[in-house]
Amino acid sequence: MEIRTREIGGADPEEEQETNGRSAHDLKPEYCNYRDEGCVYAKACLECPFPQCLYDEPRGGLRWLKRKRDKEIRKLFKTGRNIKELAALFGLSPRTIQRALGEGLEISNKYQGIGNG
Repeated sequence: MEIRTREIGGADPEEEQETNGRSAHDLKPEYCNYRDEGCVYAKACLECPFPQCLYDEPRGGLRWLKRKRDKEIRKLFKTGRNIKELAALFGLSPRTIQRALGEGLEISNKYQGIGNG
């Protein structure tokens, strides 16, 4: 009786095809059939606006979205909206709005001479 084993996450050695002494999984890019389907941020990887793929970092996409959200919160705060209005607008708690404004406020206070230092 023959038992076939397979490593988790690895290729089945019996299913690998040899091409000129090289594994089918180790071909040069020009010999691979690759479809550039992109992601939710760009329709193709080669047209992506980011210098590094967001999926290369843990929670990279979420981090980018939060930075974009925080930038919009700071912009609206500078136009005269208060923290309660921003919390209602974004569906966040006032404390989350304060955290989003935190870095921007610390920097602006530093240049205006307000604060601890």
